[in-house]
Amino acid sequence: MEKRIGIVGVIIHERVQAAPKVNEMLGKFGELIVGRIGLPYKDKGINVIGLIVEATTDELGALTGKLGMIKGVRVKSLMV
Repeated sequence: MEKRIGIVGVIIHERVQAAPKVNEMLGKFGELIVGRIGLPYKDKGINVIGLIVEATTDELGALTGKLGMIKGVRVKSLMV
């Protein structure tokens, strides 16, 4: 399968419990991640992570699926 460029948005609602799990998962899929930015959005009580990835659709699906299973985490992705 061909690797493509993608964008992944991660919103963390329960930082104390979810952030360590999210960071662990991102470490496991680190070879797919080209760039990452994380911002606390204190007014809304959430944290936002933006990822640029280079992956196959299967790899991206595995990453987003595992992230989405973490309680307090929402994930959306786009591939071009």
